[in-house]
Amino acid sequence: MDQTFEKRKKVILDFISDDLYVPMKIKEMAIVLQIPREQRDELKEVLDALVEEGKISLSKRGKYSKGQAVRLKGSFQANTRGFGFVTPEDGSEDVFIAEENMAGAFQGDEVEYIIIAAPTGKRKEGKIVRILSHSVVHVVGLYEKSKSFGFVRPDNQRYLKDIYIPEGKEMGAMTGHKVVVSLTSYGGEHMKPEGEIVQIIGHVNDPGTDIMSVVMDAGIPAEFPEKVLNQAVRVGKPVSEADRAGRRDLREWLMVTIDGEDAKDLDDAVSLRMDGENYILGVHIADVTNYVQENSALDREAFERGTSVYLADRVIPMLPHKLSNGICSLNAGEDRLALSCIMTFDVSGTMVDHEIAETVINVDKRMSYNGVSKILSGEPEKFPETDSTDHEEIVAMLLRMKELSDILRERRGRRGSIDFDFPETKVILDENGKPVDIRPYERNDATKIIEDFMLMANETVAEEYYWRELPFLYRTHEVPDEEKIRKLSTFINNFGYHIHVRNEVRPKEIQKLLDRVDGTPEEALISRLALRSMKRARYTTENTGHFGLAAKYYTHFTSPIRRYPDLQIHRIIKENLRGRLNDVRISHYDEILPKVAAQCSERERRAEEAERDVIRMKKAEYMRSHIGEEYEGVISGVTKWGVYVELENTVEGLVHVADMRDDHYEFAEQTYELTGEHSGRSYKLGQTVRVRVTDADKLQRTVNFEIIS
Repeated sequence: MDQTFEKRKKVILDFISDDLYVPMKIKEMAIVLQIPREQRDELKEVLDALVEEGKISLSKRGKYSKGQAVRLKGSFQANTRGFGFVTPEDGSEDVFIAEENMAGAFQGDEVEYIIIAAPTGKRKEGKIVRILSHSVVHVVGLYEKSKSFGFVRPDNQRYLKDIYIPEGKEMGAMTGHKVVVSLTSYGGEHMKPEGEIVQIIGHVNDPGTDIMSVVMDAGIPAEFPEKVLNQAVRVGKPVSEADRAGRRDLREWLMVTIDGEDAKDLDDAVSLRMDGENYILGVHIADVTNYVQENSALDREAFERGTSVYLADRVIPMLPHKLSNGICSLNAGEDRLALSCIMTFDVSGTMVDHEIAETVINVDKRMSYNGVSKILSGEPEKFPETDSTDHEEIVAMLLRMKELSDILRERRGRRGSIDFDFPETKVILDENGKPVDIRPYERNDATKIIEDFMLMANETVAEEYYWRELPFLYRTHEVPDEEKIRKLSTFINNFGYHIHVRNEVRPKEIQKLLDRVDGTPEEALISRLALRSMKRARYTTENTGHFGLAAKYYTHFTSPIRRYPDLQIHRIIKENLRGRLNDVRISHYDEILPKVAAQCSERERRAEEAERDVIRMKKAEYMRSHIGEEYEGVISGVTKWGVYVELENTVEGLVHVADMRDDHYEFAEQTYELTGEHSGRSYKLGQTVRVRVTDADKLQRTVNFEIIS
């Protein structure tokens, strides 16, 4: 092995190409070739070079074979730090792509790649060899004019290069405008992408431009086509006698809606009656399918959107406001069509009977989470003088609801349901869209009541239709990846905790862990790491259960105004109730439901990312006006480039190692810890620190801190 590198490559290539060669690992090859142990690193360099050139292939088991490396397909995801990953089409773990191996790939591209390194216990490394197609056709960003051309700095940090705008293709945009660019060229390794401006969203400082930029970058349609709006007007008529025919009349039942104060699309109402010691719980859901017929313009638009999107200052609804806030919304004092799940429970919370029926209802009172929470805690809640509803009767019903909710929650906890009680972020904006306050949006007893009742209805409907063996959509959550759980187990051992990992982890083990860390300094940290070890819930046509809820059967039935899967299963339920699910209709649903599941799962991810981006942007904008101020926070993440600190108001910022000037800090991956080389001072997950705000960038949606104690 004392030849030049190229000669070494030829020797190894000839050896592997021999007809008598069988696939070998490096160690086996070194023994056969009698290569000394100290030269095996050189052998690996030669083999890696041959794999990278596609002249030999490397198997998943680390064996080298003759012939070209296997070409695989996947989707490219760029990283803001210059490298990227490919998500394989078979759903396996992402493959790392170094900057020099990206071959000019653009964010979202479908690519062919080869594996060039597969180190044991670490992420595989690949090289892109061909770009198959581009999925991104429009980019949103900030326009800057130069002398005879312009360029757009993309909002999305995954688009790694500015976009060149030739003269005459700027549509009159001026420096400072947020714009939508249609890409005409995706550039390459040494060439910028090129495009033309097709829409000016507004000036970067105009109210609302920032949020609309996120919406348009995500590809979320902000407006409804005229045909869809016209159809909503035509079908959105008051409930008639003909509409009520054949339905169970529940208008005399006492029922309420319980939502946030500013909610306008009320798609669920609840009722509770007693039969001796038994609780009769009614979960009444707006019958949206009565107005949104299959394959209508409304239905096609709802399918395309998949879900409503809830942003800081607006809702982008799945259905036009004429329906979502009008005839489909369960407004108090108005007749409404519903699909009701009526469940009877004994004192232990065991369901002894249930019925799913088409109904007509009339809600007695609209209530808010905060108002109901006050009532449950004994504070008097003022009702309007004009309200004729018996206040005492409503209060009594709410107190019984709290009883049943506690029973159901305790029962669900016994079976192992995981309760990740993270506070959501509430952003308060002024009339110009500026954030004036950010605070955690905590759950209270009223939100828990609705959560418990909706979960119960979803489980009940899913179980009934599973046993009916009819085509259906389920909300499933798979068992976590064993390797991720083992990593979690190793990490929590540092804090003196452990989880039992046998053949597979059980949800009860995760919940036991959360119970043990409840109230401890490391609670938020371990809860987050446990959540990150979970897989993403999705919509499927096969019922594989819901790991997080420890539920054998689960679906989404309770929100058809804002989620398309709920709307879809309502159609199936109604056809079944009316005896119309014949072989033709069953075949129809067998054909379309896989597409519906895939579309709705993808649209849900798109909406979540847009909602998250807006929150991060508004947090950065808020903290921009608090630079220099000091806060107490908890270390929520530790990486080799610094520590992340989360404040009480849920804002998270980075303390970069470059700003930790008191020492040189080294990162310990096993313990998620940064330790000073000279002082021995360490920063760990869950540790409380005092920080000062040093910077906040609204466009990049980042906040920076420095540690002061």
